[in-house]
Amino acid sequence: MVIPLGWYLVLLTALAAERIFELYLARRNARRAFSRGAIEVGQRHYHVMAAMHTAFIASCAIEAIHSPHALPPAIVWGALVAEALAQALRYWAVATLGERWNTRVIVTPEAAPVTGGPYRFLRHPNYLAVVIEIAAVPLIGGAIVTAIVFSILNAMVLAVRIHTEERALGAKWAEAFGARPRRIPTLGHGPRAG
Repeated sequence: MVIPLGWYLVLLTALAAERIFELYLARRNARRAFSRGAIEVGQRHYHVMAAMHTAFIASCAIEAIHSPHALPPAIVWGALVAEALAQALRYWAVATLGERWNTRVIVTPEAAPVTGGPYRFLRHPNYLAVVIEIAAVPLIGGAIVTAIVFSILNAMVLAVRIHTEERALGAKWAEAFGARPRRIPTLGHGPRAG
């Protein structure tokens, strides 16, 4: 089963529009953070990450148009559900961080870590959402090669990104999040934001 190409291209267009909105939101939040003394780290890997996300959407479209694979309906429907859950998790993280959310690594040294919302269960819920999305979105359109290749590329980028971000967030963050898992959420209750 492959969903109709037209519907899949609409989904990809919506994801591209979402990324453009996120860039606008990130720029706005960055200006506000810099006005409060924030600093940015990891600028070199950011450009690689941005290029990868752009190429990901293009690759989904190209593979779906030129060589889609028919997948069992359960996989396609499972991928649709996974993408919906990834979107919900992403925007829960974005809403929880508020003006501190960004696509870049921008930190305000004196700010207390955000420990509420999905951060009660996981250090990096937004990155979990991205991992799910990069695996699921291609499968919706039968783009198996894209799912595999970009999942590997994303794992490589996130290894650098997470290390850079955790180092930049510093000792307060490490103390608050040291016991929380990086990738798989726990159902225990961590400290709450105050």
